[in-house]
Amino acid sequence: MSPREPTIRDVAPGIVLIDTRMADLDEFNAVYLLTGDEPTLVETGPAADAPVVLAALAQLGFDAGDLAHLVVTHIHLDHAGGAGTLLPHFPRADVWVHERGAPHLADPTKLVASTARTYGEERMRAFFGDTAPVDGTRIRVVVDGDRIQLGDRSLTALHTPGHASHHVALHDDASGVVFTGEAIGSHLPWADGYRPALPPPEVDVEAALTSIEAIRACGATALMTSHFGPIDDAEEGCERGAARIVEWSDAVRRRLDARPDADADELTDLLRGVATADYLADAGVPIDLERYDAIGSIRMNANGLARYWRKRREVEDAAAPQGV
Repeated sequence: MSPREPTIRDVAPGIVLIDTRMADLDEFNAVYLLTGDEPTLVETGPAADAPVVLAALAQLGFDAGDLAHLVVTHIHLDHAGGAGTLLPHFPRADVWVHERGAPHLADPTKLVASTARTYGEERMRAFFGDTAPVDGTRIRVVVDGDRIQLGDRSLTALHTPGHASHHVALHDDASGVVFTGEAIGSHLPWADGYRPALPPPEVDVEAALTSIEAIRACGATALMTSHFGPIDDAEEGCERGAARIVEWSDAVRRRLDARPDADADELTDLLRGVATADYLADAGVPIDLERYDAIGSIRMNANGLARYWRKRREVEDAAAPQGV
């Protein structure tokens, strides 16, 4: 298999998973094709993976006139960064996104700059490529509860903040599955494991847990995660994803309670220890830190959670009664 050849497989009735092999890694980043009257991509992958997605669609027999919609769970570059590159190939397709994310598809300048600060310029380019803007006339916005009609099936948008304020999950009425994006964190199928996805600047632990409950309440037949793949037992997926968010969040909170000035290195070491124990419990083998840390790194989670808890403490301190 060549380094950039897609892996394609059916994962539910009318749903095909395309493994974009992002950063030349298997089971790392998923795009989903919904077949039917109005073929639709859920997620686009990054711009760097657009040739892989195009090759997969061609392999499946789709040409320029076939694709009708792109729907993204949120605007982070691994999920929506390829939209501006893919859309010129599919002249009748629009892209659907939460209303808060829409301006950043039309002008990704701030998004790219924020990603560069998080990943570093060189790593960002290697992972995500060059992100092109999306023609504003081809952007369609959704809010919580909106239904995106796709011919013989529809997707209902569930506003699921926590990972990002504009994040949505998508409930497919035809199959019953929910496309979760990163609302439950990341699913590691090679390790039967889960890990949080709580990056700065918008991480909100309480909102993340509420969002998982909203997904659970849908009665999904399965979860389709972007990182990575299907989870057949939706209840278990929600439970395990939420448990890991609580575990990592509480670890950082307790450390900051004891050592308010703990820096990023200390908090990263703390969570690396938590991740190592988690992985061993899940997989029964020692952690492969290079693969584990390839996307949404432990340090990124440490920074996101530190920001969250410190802002929480500032708000609580400001609200506390002042002495007289």
